[in-house]
Amino acid sequence: MRLTLGSVAAALCLMLSACMPDQAMIDAGLAKPPEPKLAQGVYVSSMDGTFKLPAVPEEKVPDEFQRQTVYYPTDQAVGTIIINPSARHLYLITGKNEALRYGIAVGKSGFEWSGEAQITARKEWPDWTPPPEMIDRKPELAKWKDGQPGGLENPLGARALYLTTNGVDYGYRIHGTPEWFSIGKNASSGCIRMINQDVIDLYKRVPDGTKVVVLNRDGSFPTKLTLPPPAPKKPKPTPTPVPAAMPAFAPALSGVPPALVAP
Repeated sequence: MRLTLGSVAAALCLMLSACMPDQAMIDAGLAKPPEPKLAQGVYVSSMDGTFKLPAVPEEKVPDEFQRQTVYYPTDQAVGTIIINPSARHLYLITGKNEALRYGIAVGKSGFEWSGEAQITARKEWPDWTPPPEMIDRKPELAKWKDGQPGGLENPLGARALYLTTNGVDYGYRIHGTPEWFSIGKNASSGCIRMINQDVIDLYKRVPDGTKVVVLNRDGSFPTKLTLPPPAPKKPKPTPTPVPAAMPAFAPALSGVPPALVAP
């Protein structure tokens, strides 16, 4: 049996299609990256503890921001979380060149950051306490200065993963949100928002100690922690000077001729 170049190429393509191709194969034109696979039926209503999660209308969430398995070449270890703020995607590395991808919302202009962190605490239906600088920006949040209990209206949603860098807590979290419609946008004060059903799924997959990498704006890996500039402090109001009271003046009448003195 004679083998032709075409039959060899066809057989090679069949073998390559049976496994997850690496970047070199794709770069050489010998394989195509696998198509993303959307998770099915994951945004339905369900009970979570004492709370009933509302369903998320999938038709209103663009496919690119729904949970899915994707081809993702990286040298990072399985279990690492990589966040691409520019694309508004969070990747959980699940195997060689493979990841679970979730849609996220990230920091608004002036609140972006990049660097490496670790998950050092995880909470279900966490309380939320707005920091003083946030209360300065939004005085209506002062009612929660001692903490807002966990629940469906809590900004941290169903789960919160607390991030620290070199043991320092800079206030950044990966957390759920009741505002599913903010996913895919620059909408937060620096935290990473996820659909509640997605953050519950991520919470089950990652332990404390998980490495988290937040990429630079251009998609490159960070070499250091880069934080947003501190918010300018509100100038203290200048007190209005109060003029000193004038002393009472009662002119003496000494030396007034008797004829001019009132009777």
